[in-house]
Amino acid sequence: METTLASAPASPVSEKAQPTLVRGLGLLDSVLLLASGIIGSSIFLTAKDIAGPLPHPVLFLSVWVIGGVISLFGCVAFAELGSMFPESGGQYVYLREAYGDLVAFLYGWMLFAVANGGTIAALSVASAAYTGQVFPMLSQEHIVVSMAGIAITRAHVFALLLIAILTYVNVVGLRWGTLLQNVSTWTKFSAMGGFVCLGFVLGKGDWSHFNSHGTSLTMGLQPAQLISAMGVALIAVFWAYDGWVYITWVAGEVKDPRRNVPLGMVLGVLVVGAIYIAMNVTYLYALPLGEIAKHDTIAHAAAAVLFSPQAAVWLSLMIAVSCFSAAATCTLSGARVYLAMAQDGVFFKRMAVIHPKWRTPAFSLIGQGIWAALLTLSGRYDQLYTYVIYGMVLSYTLTVIGMFLLRWRRPDIPRPYRCAGYPWLPAIYVLVGAAWTLNTIITRPSEAFWGTAIVLIGVPGYLYWKRSSKKAAVE
Repeated sequence: METTLASAPASPVSEKAQPTLVRGLGLLDSVLLLASGIIGSSIFLTAKDIAGPLPHPVLFLSVWVIGGVISLFGCVAFAELGSMFPESGGQYVYLREAYGDLVAFLYGWMLFAVANGGTIAALSVASAAYTGQVFPMLSQEHIVVSMAGIAITRAHVFALLLIAILTYVNVVGLRWGTLLQNVSTWTKFSAMGGFVCLGFVLGKGDWSHFNSHGTSLTMGLQPAQLISAMGVALIAVFWAYDGWVYITWVAGEVKDPRRNVPLGMVLGVLVVGAIYIAMNVTYLYALPLGEIAKHDTIAHAAAAVLFSPQAAVWLSLMIAVSCFSAAATCTLSGARVYLAMAQDGVFFKRMAVIHPKWRTPAFSLIGQGIWAALLTLSGRYDQLYTYVIYGMVLSYTLTVIGMFLLRWRRPDIPRPYRCAGYPWLPAIYVLVGAAWTLNTIITRPSEAFWGTAIVLIGVPGYLYWKRSSKKAAVE
């Protein structure tokens, strides 16, 4: 992008090139970014929520396959949009092109205010808390200060340090941010691979846990009841798979984005699906489903059975690294959405600036880090996130619908990748996403109300920034 000084004569010398983002993410970087962003703490926690409604080994494992397949149905639609608009901002850009500025802004506002800021806070605190299981000096039991009814513990202080480190590393260059993300991701993969392999080679598990013990596949339920049970289990599974949109947010820094963004999305979800199934097979080898349904922290329980209680303690470090790695992805990716919003004139003007030396959205990263730190200190990030989770699923559904709209409205846009299985696969995703959202509104009206309120709080901000942008353009 170039700007010309009005007072200078038109010549090459009078044009000052503005700094741009660096296309430094290859296909492997993209796959690692997506997989790291998806795999946070959920795989270590959600087995109980699935074993409860589905106490049959085949159903317990197959629901992870079903969740991955449905996520892929969404991915192939996003992949087409990614090949059409290979820009930073990803889903924000897709919603803007399909529905206009306001819908796109409300999505970005939801990300900044709660979804992404809250995720960075939650993952940082979780990483600190699990580190405290191994190093008691960082335990949540040690209160540093208490004010206004909020207790700040050493774990919170450590979480703030993690947020500061992640923000700084990403500010000083995409290369450093990518290096940190890749190293932490490979460390996470290695630890999980070791847990699975050693669990089967040295662990004291039992293959009999894979038997149904006379329980029929339908568990004696009527078809409608079985579908309902699968739906309940899928809530946890969809939460575990959430995050496959991260690669679209950084599309402006991906090499050959029209190829690598779609391919990275599909490969990333396949990698995550394989890891999730391997982990759950290991859990089932360690414990019968009845026991799995009793444990909130299934990874600790499985490690204690397979190896020893001491091994379960050290497993906390694996979870801490996993949470840190996911927070690194959230930090790197989310700032690019706010950059795109600011460049459109509907967010803080300073966040539109790309640092001339480091070629990163430095001010967007810093603003994101400050807000995540405030959410960390507030201790309300988990509660706020439960309010907007239905809004996130709704945004995915609207984006897939947007692909249909853009095929009709703008057939002229080049589509190097066209959605596989069109129109049936994306239509299935829309039906599932709409049903899930509607069910959430009906069964959890209070959360849906507050989630909607949080999103709509952004409307005055949109009107202010839009008016300021128009005023600046006139001047």
